[in-house]
Amino acid sequence: MARRLFFSFHYERDVSRANVVRNSWVTQDREAAGFFDAGLWEEAKRKGDAAIRRMIDEALVGSSVTAVLIGAETADRDYVSYEITQSYGSKGLLGIYIHNIKNLAGQTDSPGPNPFDRLTVELNGQRRYLSSLYRTYNWVVDNGYANLGTWVEAAARAAGR
Repeated sequence: MARRLFFSFHYERDVSRANVVRNSWVTQDREAAGFFDAGLWEEAKRKGDAAIRRMIDEALVGSSVTAVLIGAETADRDYVSYEITQSYGSKGLLGIYIHNIKNLAGQTDSPGPNPFDRLTVELNGQRRYLSSLYRTYNWVVDNGYANLGTWVEAAARAAGR
């Protein structure tokens, strides 16, 4: 089954690293969402928080899995938390550490905290961190180019999609 994958990441810091992941996905005749044209992003920012959330909500429609691309500052981004929260319960979720991917200047970055460690849900009367529910991978160490499709399928199946 064809999967539409929503990518959640820190745009300003990690867009070149995120593009490596995205490009590996779309070269396999798959659809990517969550990559907003810089002009659209800036226009939504000028209109305020509600406009940004609306843009995110529209991009999430039709996606079956959200891949959180984890860089040095991803866990601190409010919109990444929003994207995870909006995806929880209706989409597959997974995290991919991208700090070892070189940016356009040829530099890697420091690893950041897992955003799933900061978000909790109530299950069976107990608070659980999302990190206990969703897998994370390292793009470089776990050979993301070869394995992304397998990771996405596992996340989709776990979510019943």
